[in-house]
Formats: sequence, C-alpha cells, structure tokens
Amino acid sequence: MTPAAPPIAAAPDPGTARAPDVSVCIASWNCVGLLRKCLHSLLDQPQGVALEVVVVDNASTDGAADMVAREFPRAVLVRNATNRGFAAASNQAAARARGRYLFFLNNDTEVPPHAVRKLLDHARADPAAGMFGPRLREASGDVQISYRRRPTLPALLHKLAVVRWTGLYRKAHADYRRGSFQPDGGVRTVEVLMGSAVFVSREVFEEAGRWDERYRFGVEDIDLSTQVGRRRAVVYAADVEVVHHGRASSRENVGYVAPSVVTGYVQFFRKSGVGPCSLFWYKLAVTLNAPIQIAEKATEAAARWVTGQKKDARRSWATVRGVWAFLRHELVRFWRA
Repeated sequence: MTPAAPPIAAAPDPGTARAPDVSVCIASWNCVGLLRKCLHSLLDQPQGVALEVVVVDNASTDGAADMVAREFPRAVLVRNATNRGFAAASNQAAARARGRYLFFLNNDTEVPPHAVRKLLDHARADPAAGMFGPRLREASGDVQISYRRRPTLPALLHKLAVVRWTGLYRKAHADYRRGSFQPDGGVRTVEVLMGSAVFVSREVFEEAGRWDERYRFGVEDIDLSTQVGRRRAVVYAADVEVVHHGRASSRENVGYVAPSVVTGYVQFFRKSGVGPCSLFWYKLAVTLNAPIQIAEKATEAAARWVTGQKKDARRSWATVRGVWAFLRHELVRFWRA
C-alpha cells in the first residue's frame, strides 16, 4: 500500500481565522495514477502560499476517489454518484473552496515548484486583470497550444470533409488553432485559455457567471474566457509552466467527450449571438459530414495499422468511435442545442 502523503501544503483547518491564499479545484474522472502525481506535485510548492486542494470525483471507476481519501486526507473530497461533467464538478469544487484565488486544474496535470506562487504574484500585481493561464508542456517537454482565439463558424467548417477540400476556410482554421500562439510570448492578453490550468480570483469567477454547466465537456473554457474577457484581460503567462499529460481522461472516454464537444460549439455560437439560419446550415454540414468522416478515419486507421503505425492507428480509430457515438447518442441533442 502506498503510504499516506504529508498534508497538502499548509492548508488551515476549517474554522481557523486565515483562509487559504489559493484553492486548487480539480474535477476528476478516472486516471488514478495521474491524479496521484498531480496531488504530489502540489506538495512540492514552496512555503509561503497557504494552499488547499478540493477534488470532485465524477464517479470514477478506477478507485481514484478512494486513493484521494486514503493518501491525501487533508484534501477536500467530494464524491459524485454520476459523471456530472467538468463544468458542474468544477463549480462544486469552487463552492467548497475557501481561498480568494481559485486554481482550476485537470487531473492529468503536474504543477512544478513555484508555479502557484508565480501565478499568485501575477494576479496580485495586476488585480484589474481577469484570469491567468500558464504555458502547458507535454511530459516529453514539447509545448502544447496554451491559448488560442475564439472559434468562428468558418474555422470549424474547415474541419469537415465536405468543406475542407475546397480550401475556403483553411486560413480561418489555422488562425483559430495556432495562428496567434507564441510559446515564449511573455505575459500577454489573449482570447481563450486552455481549461486544463486556469487561475482566477473568486470575485472575477463569480462576476463571469462561473463555469456554464450546460456544457457537458469541452468548450466551457472558451465560454469562461469569453465571459471574463468582456470586462477584464485574459492573460497568458509564459514564465509559468504546468505539465499536461495530453488529455488522458478525454482519451479514456471518447464516446462521451467527442459528441459533447460538437454540441458544445453550437451552444457557444448560440450564446455568442450567431443567428438560427447560420446555425442550421452548420448543423446540417456537421451531420452530413459524420458518415464521411467515419469512412475516412476507418480507412486511415487500417492503413496505419498495416504499416506499423499502431499508435496513430489507435488515434484514428478513436475518432471513428467518437463520431459513431455522436450519431447514435448525441444527434438529437445536437439539433436541439
């Protein structure tokens, strides 16, 4: 049995006069090993930052919640009977948290020493700013896209096979994906931060309306960045790094995640004022594209497998599973969104 970890930083006991400086809020589903690494990384933060950790477990099936209770007894643990999604679980964590600042983390992240301190220093130095995000890195050291622009209909239409061959929206898609991303861009205002690591004051979080729970998974980070950005700056801080293990939870549950993201974009566009006529044609294009994408990716998966590219083949096949799940379980909800 793994021995119990020492207390998370120096979080004060409930009822003491001083609230923590920062509450780390983790919405978790499975990935018990990565969650353990995440929590251990928080133990390595330097003294001087009063830290508490709140973990909301979305009905994990791999013992993740029991691991937290057993090995990290000072963490606040909330167990959900069902998977309520990232947004709802993150709001639950924020409701239980006592810190002035909230640091929302995915369960597949690791936080290097001093990262929390640096984010707190940025927030205190610029109280008029809205929220902050670090530079994200893979475990291999490769930099991930850590911020991007808000999506547009043309940018997403380029992803569809029925449109992509025309090349009409290639530039719009490239600009959305990484056109503005500068990994070493210092501290700068951006449009959208990745939801895997977001640092925000409680005041700004409440002002923005919290995470919108209508998004089941995905796109909620675009929405929160947009809501915060209406009043304050959304800031990328390249001098702070967090390791992100490549959407591990998402890969485990592609049949839930992929359809939720497709519907989430429609919800975001509607909330942003895109008209019903434009949304109708977008929905129609997505629906017609689905069987084409299945055929395209299944062929790609087979070709990669026979040529020995098994990792890439599994990735292509995961896309097939996600699109099939969209057609079987999400199509009605997608059209009603």
